Parts: sequence; structure tokens; C-alpha cells
Amino acid sequence: MTLEDTLKAIVPADRALERAVQAHLDDLTKPPGSLGRLEELASRYCLATHTVTPSLAGKAIVVFAADHGVTAEGVSAYPREVTPQMVRNMLAGGAAINVLARHVGAELTVVDIGVDDPLDDAPGLCRRKIRRGTANIATGPAMSLDEAKRAMQVGIEQAAAACERGASLLGTGEMGIGNTTPASALFAARLPCPVEAVTGRGTGLDDARLAHKVAVIERALAANRAALGDPLAALAALGGLEIAGICGLVLGAAARRVPIVVDGFISCAGAFAACQICEPARDYLFFSHRSAEAGHKVFFERVGVRPLLELDMRLGEGTGAALAIAMIEGAVRIYNEMATFSSAGVAGKEKG
Repeated sequence: MTLEDTLKAIVPADRALERAVQAHLDDLTKPPGSLGRLEELASRYCLATHTVTPSLAGKAIVVFAADHGVTAEGVSAYPREVTPQMVRNMLAGGAAINVLARHVGAELTVVDIGVDDPLDDAPGLCRRKIRRGTANIATGPAMSLDEAKRAMQVGIEQAAAACERGASLLGTGEMGIGNTTPASALFAARLPCPVEAVTGRGTGLDDARLAHKVAVIERALAANRAALGDPLAALAALGGLEIAGICGLVLGAAARRVPIVVDGFISCAGAFAACQICEPARDYLFFSHRSAEAGHKVFFERVGVRPLLELDMRLGEGTGAALAIAMIEGAVRIYNEMATFSSAGVAGKEKG
């Protein structure tokens, strides 16, 4: 499915089902609303999948890996070489996301969408490289508009492939040294808000390097000012290939009426771009957690979203998404498997 066809296929969640879904939740053998946000999750899952009889069969997390030219500006505490090293670690099953994906029973796919390494010795890697890392956003656009669209197309295709393998709930993940910088730049440009408000320490910058990172992002916004008024053009100018891939994954899932769990700060940049390109895609998003990255709180406040978890995590990879997938699966199981007052012969709340 092309990007254009994908956008045409995305429709809002079916809110006409809301009353029937709520009636079922209220008939479960518990005081109404006593399961709190689990009931909200079950309801949102039903509306997103357009059914009052939901199923949650397969779960899949897609991790997009890419490098960033802006690391030449010294915006990360870790060298660029860590990106391919961590990709190999994921493929070997040794990363945090491997542990949590196994824990929740989610299929894990690692996609090379822009790593600056051939990764020849990487069995199990999904090879969809658009280019070997983006250009330096501090001096010009990260990539061309065509490259951004191609990266989004990779995400759309990954969503389709996961759904064809039986996934009914997807999760986002990413790996890319330096990628908090393009994410912060996108938020600053498109929320919009001051750079300082959405720029954090990433992998552990001290005060001086944090100030330098803010200055680099200011330069990036100035260098790419002409592109910032359009969400797709801004994504190409400031974003990373993995962020564009996540944007496409969100759109591809929404086009198939499959909910998708958004991981942390960088994944939120991709999801935010997707919603700005196609607003109804927001109905299919579950935001997993608020990370320790400073700008994540600002993002949630500006868009009016309450994430499911707050665990002071700042790893990425899809780790927060994996934890939230377990919560959503539990909510759907409650909806489907819990007895109702009418079926169990249990007396409901007295009226009057």
C-alpha cells in the first residue's frame, strides 16, 4: 500500500460503539469504573478495532535503527559506533527490549533503515536501508523529501507484514545514537515551543554539553526554517530515518485499524508527525510511558495526552511499549473473559 493509499484508508475510531462497549464494561462483576484506566484501555481498543467483540491475538514490536549526521556536533555522550553494536546485541537477544518482548510474548523485528554500517554479519536483520545515516541538521536538511517518504513507506510495509503474521497490537521502538536531538528539534518546530523546553540530557550530557545541544538545535531550526511549516517537509528536514519509519508504522497500523503502542520520546516524535500528517491516526495510539527526557512532559501537556506509565525510563528500544502492551492485553482480557452480572447470577448495585 502506498503512502497516498494508506492516508486515504485511515478513518477515525468507531465512536458509535462507545455506548455498547461501556454497557458491557458496566455489566462486568465489579463496581462500575473500579478497574480505572484498564476499562478505558479496553474501550479504546474496541473503538480502534471497530468492534464490540475484540480479539488480541498477536503482538509485535518493530525497532527501527539509524544514524544521525548531527552527532558530528558532539550532541551525544556515546559514539556513533554504538548504533550498529546495539543492533547486533538486539539480534543476539541480549538487549533490554529482547527481554521484555519475550516477557510479553511479542514478536520483535529489528529494521536497519539507516545505520552507517553495512551490518554484513547481522543474521536476522530486516534490511531496508534508505541511506547510511542522515545529514547534519545543524547545516541543512537531514534528508530529501523523497528519502523521508521512502522511510515512511518502510514503516507502512512493516505494519502490513506484522498484521499479515497475525499481530493485532503493534509497538514502536528505535535505536540511534544522537536521536534525541532530531526529536527535540521536531517538537520545538512543530508543537511549537522553545528549544530549551524540549531538550534533555539524552544519554547523560552534563550542563555544558546540554547547553551546546540546545545551541545546535537552534542552528538546525534556522538552517531549515523554510521547511518547518509543513509536517512532512519538517520531518524530512529535521528528523531521523528511524523517526520517519515510526511515522510510517503508525500510519500503516491505523490504515488497518490495528492499535499501536508508542514507546518513548523519540517514538513520540514519529507518532506526532504521523498525527500531523493525518489527524485520525491519533485514535489508534496508546502512549506507553513518560520518559525521564525533559521534553516528554512538555509534549504530553501540549497534546493533552496522559501516558500509561511513569517509570523514569530513558532507554528507548521499545521497552516502554512492551510493558504497556502487557497492560492493554490485560484490559482486553478483562473485557472478554470476566463474568457479567447477567451471566453469573451476581446481584448488581442496588438502585435508589
